[in-house]
Amino acid sequence: MDRSGPVAQLRSAVAAFAATQLRSAGPWAVALSGGADSLALTAVAAMLRPTTALIVDHGLQDGSEQVAATARDTALRLGCVDAQVLRVEVGTAGGPEAAARTARYRALDRGRDGMPVLLGHTVDDQAETVLLGLGRGSGARSIAGMRPLDDPWCRPLLGQRRATTVAACAELGLTPWHDPHNTDPRFTRVRLRTEVLPLLEEVLGGGVAAALARTATALREDTEALDALADTHATDGDTLDVSALAVLPSAVRRRVIRVWLLGHGACDLNDGQLRAVEALITRWRGQGGVAVPDEVPAERLFVARRDGLLTLYREPVG
Repeated sequence: MDRSGPVAQLRSAVAAFAATQLRSAGPWAVALSGGADSLALTAVAAMLRPTTALIVDHGLQDGSEQVAATARDTALRLGCVDAQVLRVEVGTAGGPEAAARTARYRALDRGRDGMPVLLGHTVDDQAETVLLGLGRGSGARSIAGMRPLDDPWCRPLLGQRRATTVAACAELGLTPWHDPHNTDPRFTRVRLRTEVLPLLEEVLGGGVAAALARTATALREDTEALDALADTHATDGDTLDVSALAVLPSAVRRRVIRVWLLGHGACDLNDGQLRAVEALITRWRGQGGVAVPDEVPAERLFVARRDGLLTLYREPVG
């Protein structure tokens, strides 16, 4: 192995991540799709610790079973102690990309057997995530992108470019699988990757992906600091005191509201919904309840202001 080549670079990145981010020195799992990012990650992970490859077969394309079987065989040749194919059924909630992601993470969580799971996200993936957050107006939490460690999910390659994983596969003599969905313009992330980011690189003179990733890191640090401050005001009670919330800075107040709502069954909250709930405190004019997404599909969750308190109630859908 070239000690200065892409394989050595990725191995060093994964080893540094393990040394600084993981408490245990035990075995780990890698989410392996067969693409260059996850294939290169599997190769270097197996050099460092006992590694189990988890291959999710979404069943969305003809021949997906063969692709998964090939990935499994490759993982074992690379030195993985085990390689499992996890077959899933993809729903429709949130669109095809979101539904596939939900099914994938659930399968990985079931298959990991308590191990941390390494994911092959790179600088390029982080840049795409930041652009998606910007375009959707989802607030700082979304623009802050993916965390390097979001237990049990580990992203040791967030400082590496996609080109490095491709070069590492070439150095190892590996042939990555090219998912047709990764070039299908029906998917928003594909158009960001193939159209928007190249245009930004051209217009701004290069370095855009890395700059977006740095922006994500800075915003994540700020977000985590504000979250810690909000935690000092958080409560798991059924109500929130409006007068206590009114004196807080807006950024802290919305975080207290967010934690409270999530603790009572809300899900998939966005910035607009949190601001609408905040208006019950800061722009109170006797308005009715604010609907927020509920993890119970058959019910709708509402936040209302009553007698100086924010309270929750549910109504059946339909």
